Amino acid sequence: MTIDGMLAEARERLRRLYPVEIPQAIARGALLVDIRPQAQRLREGTLPGALVIERNVLEWRLDPTSSARLALADDHDREWIIVCSEGYTSSLAASSLQQLGLRRATDLVGGYQALKAAGLLMVAATAPHFEREVATLAWL
Repeated sequence: MTIDGMLAEARERLRRLYPVEIPQAIARGALLVDIRPQAQRLREGTLPGALVIERNVLEWRLDPTSSARLALADDHDREWIIVCSEGYTSSLAASSLQQLGLRRATDLVGGYQALKAAGLLMVAATAPHFEREVATLAWL
């Protein structure tokens, strides 16, 4: 097995989304998850409204049966859209989530760079979870 073969196998399991599909996905309740390391996010820019979960803890945070899960990770049917810089690591990560039973996990073709090129970096800022967080911070 090579990394190219592993990536191809991972992508066979996924119905990957293109940047133009992200607004509709967010509207139906999908959650973007930015798995880029902090140094990369600082260099490239942030993705407002996305959950930031670095790759090394992703499965623990999103598996509904994990004691280390996020509160939002309460259902195997939640739609997770994994985002990395260019759409390679995210495919492997989304495939791993599907192996945990998160059947609606997928990734973004082209990653953060494609979303940026499409002018859609703010698309997740309308997500209900993000609006709740902003409202909470404004109240403080």
